Amino acid sequence: MTRALIVVDVQNDFTEGGALAVAGGAATAARITAFLGRHAEEYDLIVASRDWHHGDDDNGGHFATVDAPDFETTWPVHCVAGTPGADYHPDLDTESVDVHVVKGQGEPAYSAFEGTTESGEDLADVLFDHQVHEIGVVGIATDHCVLATAQDGLSAGLDVVVYTDLVVGVDPARSAAALEEIRAAGGHVEPSDMDEGLANPGGAQL
Repeated sequence: MTRALIVVDVQNDFTEGGALAVAGGAATAARITAFLGRHAEEYDLIVASRDWHHGDDDNGGHFATVDAPDFETTWPVHCVAGTPGADYHPDLDTESVDVHVVKGQGEPAYSAFEGTTESGEDLADVLFDHQVHEIGVVGIATDHCVLATAQDGLSAGLDVVVYTDLVVGVDPARSAAALEEIRAAGGHVEPSDMDEGLANPGGAQL
């Protein structure tokens, strides 16, 4: 079975000190790097996604520009293309990443499956071309982009595994609910072998 790992939105703006910071984001970046150091060769393809928003519009209502953000459908300005906030976190080693996709270019986007490569190829097409049958999902944030990515993977008929200690969420209760939703839809929700049994940073103990 061909396997891919999808690293979702491990970016400066989603980690401590960023515009839309998630507590535990930097630690999660470091844990993913450690995981890649042990397991990168076990994956046929490693993909990393990034939010890559326009800086001169509201990205289809995604950015709150008049009213305060509701942190559900509208958000503070974040991950503007080409800015330091949109860069990968420095604790994420991207050397083993085979494919980079960007999403949210002028529109709301949560799932990595909404992303495209530099040449404009959809992530689903990339996975199909590589005959991927199973994806592991790690990254930020459990209750938003990780959830959406896992859901789209399941909808595409893929076997989906979310590693609970390699994701981090905005809200612990919503993150726990997101993991249960993935499990109920047929996904696998389990710790990696990185300190098994510990709570994921900023997320829920399972």
